[in-house]
Amino acid sequence: MENFIVSARKYRPDTFQTVVGQASITSTLKNAIKNNQLAHAYLFCGPRGVGKTTCARIFAKTINCQNLSAEIESCNQCESCMAFNGSRSYNIHELDAASNNSVDDIRNLTDQVRIPPQIGNYSIYIIDEVHMLSPSAFNAFLKTLEEPPRHAIFILATTEKHKIIPTILSRCQIFDFNRIKIGDISGHLSHVANSENVSIESEALNVIAHKADGAMRDALSIFDQIVSFSGRSISYKDVISNLNVLDYDYYFRMVELFLKNDISSSLLLFNDILDHGFDGHHFITGLSSHFRDVMVCKDQVTVQLLEVGGEIKEKYKIQAAVCESDFLIGALQIANECDLQYKASQNKRLLVELAIIKMAQLTLKKK
Repeated sequence: MENFIVSARKYRPDTFQTVVGQASITSTLKNAIKNNQLAHAYLFCGPRGVGKTTCARIFAKTINCQNLSAEIESCNQCESCMAFNGSRSYNIHELDAASNNSVDDIRNLTDQVRIPPQIGNYSIYIIDEVHMLSPSAFNAFLKTLEEPPRHAIFILATTEKHKIIPTILSRCQIFDFNRIKIGDISGHLSHVANSENVSIESEALNVIAHKADGAMRDALSIFDQIVSFSGRSISYKDVISNLNVLDYDYYFRMVELFLKNDISSSLLLFNDILDHGFDGHHFITGLSSHFRDVMVCKDQVTVQLLEVGGEIKEKYKIQAAVCESDFLIGALQIANECDLQYKASQNKRLLVELAIIKMAQLTLKKK
């Protein structure tokens, strides 16, 4: 039986070109290699799952590649690249600061730094989750980080930049990684699905990308989960069922009822949502997002801010055409107040129902 490899590992980028959503950072790193302007210390910071450690590995491999391509990519054929791909490179050292956070661990590292590389020109030290180092370990690391041997390059990675002392920050070139855009995540998931012979609806990809919250690793983990649930054919309904996501259709129907001033049907629809296992806070925050998306569709200039595609985008445009701006602004204010008061409320259901009644009467006042 063939061993299963999760998509986050199987489709992990191995060249700068395959890194998703970090074009400015990869082009800067490539130019540094091309112009031979390598710093002795780099700090990669940003949220989880956006490619910090991946870029560190690609950068380390490319620095020592003996046959760089014209696009400044590693050849994957020279001795250094093959050693790295086979996880047997003695030039690239990965250290987990979470489990090696003492002064003694840093002392061992500084002793190791003195040893020149066997192949290539540089020894690269990738220190992951560097914010986990103790204050004394940070101080022990300062001198080596500021004046390492000519062959040593440090690449530090962290999700919590604010926990790193300023004296460390001042010794590094700092790269801030962005959350990956929903469109980029959807495009990459589509590529993975084609490679795995999985058919998946575009709306389903969009839901997964939203749920991942800007992290590609999370998106690929969710994708694997959905494939286990649905098999090789994945529909939008499968995804919202498995991920416990509230269907867009509920929000469209709710807004239609508000425009008709139909309070009774609005409350019954909210009750149906509660019966499906969703809590009131989940509903009210989703409704706020829905009103925001309808509002950005009111103007052709802002419609690009809408991060959905296909048929759902057209439904937003249709609903935006029948909703007046005054109604949308009023509904957003009511939903926002409800969101702020939700945690403190003793009767949460009544709070949301009161917000629904207010929204359903917004257009009634104007009439």
